[in-house]
Amino acid sequence: MQTHNLGYPRIGSQRELKKASELYWSGKLTVQQLLQTGKTIRQQNWQLQKDAGIDLIPCNDFSFYDQVLDISLMVGAIPERHHILMQDKQLPEIDLLFAMARGYQKDGYDVTAMEMTKWFDTNYHYIVPEFTANQKFTLYSTKVISEFIEAKQSGFNAKPVLLGPVSYLSIRKGKRRRFSSS
Repeated sequence: MQTHNLGYPRIGSQRELKKASELYWSGKLTVQQLLQTGKTIRQQNWQLQKDAGIDLIPCNDFSFYDQVLDISLMVGAIPERHHILMQDKQLPEIDLLFAMARGYQKDGYDVTAMEMTKWFDTNYHYIVPEFTANQKFTLYSTKVISEFIEAKQSGFNAKPVLLGPVSYLSIRKGKRRRFSSS
C-alpha cells in the first residue's frame, strides 16, 4: 500500500510566503527573492512529507496566490482587460498572476482584479475564473510541469495535484449573457 495526500499547506512554517509576498508587493523584495522563498517552502514541504513516510509527494500544491488562479493562468483564461499588461508591459508571469488577483494600478494603468469568493462553505477564498462567449484555452503557464520536474530532480517521488476540469468549469463566471459551459 502506498500513502499520499492531496497537498500540503503552502504558507511556510513561519508564514514565510505571506511575509515575502507583502515585501514583494511593497517593492522591498526582488522577484528572485520571492521565487526563492517559494522554492524553499516547496523543498521543505516535500522533505517533511517524505520524512513522514508519504510515498507519493504532491507537487503543484504550492501557489503564490491560489490554485484556482494558477489553473486560469495555466489554461490561458486571462481576462481581456489584463491582455494590455501582457502586451504593453510584458509583465513577468508572477506579476500577471498578482495583477489578476489584486489589480494593477501603476505606470498609468488601472486594471481591476478578478472577483474573489469563498471556496464552497469554507473560510478559504479563491479567484473566480472569468470566461467569455468564445473562450479559448491554451497552455500559457507551465508551472505544474516546472514544479513536477523540480520535485523529481530533488529526489522526490512526486505526483502533480490539479483542480479537476469539471470543478474548474463549475466555479467560473461567464462575462456575456449567452455564455454556456455545456
